[in-house]
Amino acid sequence: MSKKVLISGATGDTGRAAVREGLALGLDVRAMVHNRDARAEALEAAGAEVVTGDLLEIDLIRAAMDGVEAAYFVWPVQPGLLNATVNFAQAAKEAGVPTIVNLSQRSARRESKSHSCRDSFIAEQVFNWSGLAVIHLRPTYFLEWLLYPWQLPHLQKGVLRMPVGKGRHSPIAAHDQGRAIAAILKAPEAHVGKTIPLSGPVEMDHEQMAAELSEALGRKIVFQDLPIDEYCASLETMGVPAYIVQHLSGAMEDYQNGVMSGADDNVERLTGRGSMTVGEFARAHAATLNGF
Repeated sequence: MSKKVLISGATGDTGRAAVREGLALGLDVRAMVHNRDARAEALEAAGAEVVTGDLLEIDLIRAAMDGVEAAYFVWPVQPGLLNATVNFAQAAKEAGVPTIVNLSQRSARRESKSHSCRDSFIAEQVFNWSGLAVIHLRPTYFLEWLLYPWQLPHLQKGVLRMPVGKGRHSPIAAHDQGRAIAAILKAPEAHVGKTIPLSGPVEMDHEQMAAELSEALGRKIVFQDLPIDEYCASLETMGVPAYIVQHLSGAMEDYQNGVMSGADDNVERLTGRGSMTVGEFARAHAATLNGF
């Protein structure tokens, strides 16, 4: 009998990838979604058991955890993380779920000026206090950020625009995170109690990223640095939610101070295959990045 796992945020970037990979690994995947839309139907067609739920509604979470042997927790950059964490932990304790995999973030720090980063740190502590067997994942910035509405229009015009100074990181695709998440859900025992960083294969600054994007897309991409305040003001004019703007204000300061630096091969160690490069991601999304 295959192992039953719960994947929350199943139509999101990491959740969707974790569902696909979990099914490929032979797991019995229960995918929790907000709505039964086309994305949810695609997961069901792939073989997942789809349930509707909300991490702010504990009774729905508790029902979704019946019979589950491991559960994946993820929350977007929006208010509510601590409420969702407490609900998830309590529901897991009531249901006797043996293992929780928590997607945190690399810059989860008590000292961060970003509310999201600070809350991510506190959420880790809540899971630790709960007494549950938990594994924290701390990914660096997603390659999917290149596709976000406040970044994509600039890239389509040939500009990689970020207030990062000389900061460095090793960007990672959500797909590779999903592979790591599924592998841990299948065999978590060796990882319980650990905090595992997840990154792409190469640490780089944004000049190097722009050069790799240029080669992959076949056109010149220029890196434009700018002050954090100016960047955040431009996001506000684009209608980016205030919580995300506040997060980026603090997180970009962390980035400039080296908080996101470093690289690791943990995805390869966990899955047997390394993470995709910036160039590989760009080629996979060339039509979108080029505005076709």
